Amino acid sequence: MTDTVERQRVVLITGLSGAGKASTLRALEDLGYEAVDNPPVGMIEAVVARGGAKLAIGVDARTRGFDSQEVLAALDRLRANPDLQHELIYVTADETALLRRYTESRRRHPLAPQGLVADGIAAERTLTAGLRAAADLTIDTSDLKLTELRQRMERHFGASMGDEARGLVVSLISFAFPRGLPQDADLVFDARFLRNPHYDPILSAGTGLDPAVGAYVATDPDFGIFFARVAELVEMLLPRFVQEGKKYTTVAIGCTGGRHRSVFLIEKLAERLATPREVGGGSGSGWRLHVSHRELARIGQDHGTGTAPVRLQAREA
Repeated sequence: MTDTVERQRVVLITGLSGAGKASTLRALEDLGYEAVDNPPVGMIEAVVARGGAKLAIGVDARTRGFDSQEVLAALDRLRANPDLQHELIYVTADETALLRRYTESRRRHPLAPQGLVADGIAAERTLTAGLRAAADLTIDTSDLKLTELRQRMERHFGASMGDEARGLVVSLISFAFPRGLPQDADLVFDARFLRNPHYDPILSAGTGLDPAVGAYVATDPDFGIFFARVAELVEMLLPRFVQEGKKYTTVAIGCTGGRHRSVFLIEKLAERLATPREVGGGSGSGWRLHVSHRELARIGQDHGTGTAPVRLQAREA
């Protein structure tokens, strides 16, 4: 087999109209990828054959002859080529964000040119469901700023990230259940049963990044066994994901406000996963960690004022 360092890298970008596929494609182009937007599905393999060492191809409902099964069949044929390193990105957003963007741009949805935008969104979700299920990486742009999208592309597809160095990218996210589940989450845990610092007048204004808040949460009699079992499950699954060739996975922990309990748990999980240990017959060195706190980011407090064991930058486990 051809050395992986020399393989042509092909990234297919698909997803929902208005979710940011064009911005994702442009971000990859800025990283040195040759970008091709919406070639006919039957021409994908020909485009790859004529492409350069790094190629990004946008495919969506606007593509002539678009059919998710045809796209998946083309991807299967690409996978049969040992000279290619291929990935499928699915870009999505919640309905509220998509409707707002269509209202702001005053554009019509490609699947409902004469009808309601909401109908077009629903039809496209159904049309592309198979692609989302098969995606190596799902990106939810509902609350993602353009600069953050570009940073994520740099992190995952930057020139410094070769085959050997990348490993499994593990994103750890805290969130608030009332604001909705992270759409790209693979594993979701609910921490709402733990003691809530929100009701302590001294701790309420703090976050899970503050040592005092973390200490308060940790005093819950069920905290220790809950955290241990969550960590053990994640540690058992990650090596299996690596064995299966999975490139990305997202672990999310939620609570009511997304400021205290979930933040503290995500930080502790990141600290534990960053510590080399024998897990499932192998060490925990087959992944890279990225930590984010969705609700704190919305109010500009993602870096907090407390001491965080692992921050948002890449951390080699």
